[in-house]
Amino acid sequence: MSLTDATMLVAGTMIGSGIFIVSADMARLLGSPFLLLLAWFLTAVMTLLGALAYGEMAAMYPRAGGLYVFLREAMGPLVGFLYGWTLFVVIQTGTIAAVGVAFGKFLGLLVPVIGPDLFTWLPHAEVRTSGALLELGLSPQRLVALLSIWVLTWINLRGVKEGKFVQTTLTVVKTAAIAVLIILAVTIGRKADVIAVNFGTGFFGPGVFGADGFSGAFVVVFGAAMVGSLFAADAWHGVTSAAAEVQDPTRNLPRSLVLGAGLVMLLYFLVNVAYLSVLPFEGVQHASLDRVGTAAAEAIFGTVGSTLMALAILVSTFGCNNGLILSGARVYWAMAKDGLFFRPAAALNRAGVPAWALVAQAAWTSVLCLTGTYTQLLDYVIFAALIFYVLTTIGLFILRAKRPDVHRPYRAIGYPVLPALYIVMAAAVAIILLVADKTRPQALSGLVVVLVGVPVYFLTRHAVAAEATT
Repeated sequence: MSLTDATMLVAGTMIGSGIFIVSADMARLLGSPFLLLLAWFLTAVMTLLGALAYGEMAAMYPRAGGLYVFLREAMGPLVGFLYGWTLFVVIQTGTIAAVGVAFGKFLGLLVPVIGPDLFTWLPHAEVRTSGALLELGLSPQRLVALLSIWVLTWINLRGVKEGKFVQTTLTVVKTAAIAVLIILAVTIGRKADVIAVNFGTGFFGPGVFGADGFSGAFVVVFGAAMVGSLFAADAWHGVTSAAAEVQDPTRNLPRSLVLGAGLVMLLYFLVNVAYLSVLPFEGVQHASLDRVGTAAAEAIFGTVGSTLMALAILVSTFGCNNGLILSGARVYWAMAKDGLFFRPAAALNRAGVPAWALVAQAAWTSVLCLTGTYTQLLDYVIFAALIFYVLTTIGLFILRAKRPDVHRPYRAIGYPVLPALYIVMAAAVAIILLVADKTRPQALSGLVVVLVGVPVYFLTRHAVAAEATT
């Protein structure tokens, strides 16, 4: 992959369903246009700080595995394994499942028969786990999600070239769609009366920090609301997992991280400005099925605009999952080569891709598709992801101290202040998710998944050692 391809992978993996959905729930929680935009701004700052820090480690270790490799080198194989384990059980597969469910949700807008209701003629159940309600079963939308995931897995099984072509093409289309929405919303589609309220008299809502002013309760609500924007921005580091396939990785990996993440976060902020230029704030809060993107397009062009935006979002989610599927399997392949994942995952097929890892990833993702809604899935993902984002950035400090003489083609800009700021911000959000009523059940479940990985690690090591002696 060239610099352009790597940047496209970053952008394509980031731009999925989140930006077209999560602003509705965020707006309901935050209560004002100002706080909604502030949450997206802070998410952009966090993402860029993370990209700047990870660029140094990506240039030091330009090999398949990404964060798994960084954590293994900085903190040892146990921490590296815990990341790979959590990635497979929750983070990557949960994200793919959530985006797949969103694909089904927006296809349902075009084909109403594809609805969210579970099939009554198939077994289904409601299960509570850590207080969170999961609706187990199959619906038309979940069936579409399954089909999209397996089609993309099949494409990636055919080789990197095929996966890269799909990724680049879809990224161009969906980036252009977002740009067009932004331009139209602030020009010919802008609503003067809406702008007068959203950016004027109603900009701060009932009060910048709510009725009780700036308080601990406000901080908790604000942090919980950022789950949406953080999920939409997640996977910005995915290109590091496929580092072995990037040309001149010591130069192109850091550049693609910053360029790709920076471009997407700029678009994300501006598209929220676009929403607020055509929809009253209540329209953002209560968009049908949280589909803010289609609601904004409908406000500009009527039902035709809604249909066109739904098509663009289908392209966006399809391309996002292609990047996630491509990058995730490379981590399991790297772990298997170290004896820390299922042994068959270490093999490559004739096309030079980790076929077994791709299929295993699709199989577990399929299970997750049957367990919950879009919102439930993303709540599970973010807390677990934040734990390892903090640990990886701490790893940058450890590597500076432990291996000061290792060649660093790129050094993190603003070290040590900016990486430390990222650690503080990401850790603060993670703690808030443990405290907030809305996110606590999923955060605790994510923490349990991470901790369960400890005995799994030792069992895996024991099994590998026993196999080596026979």
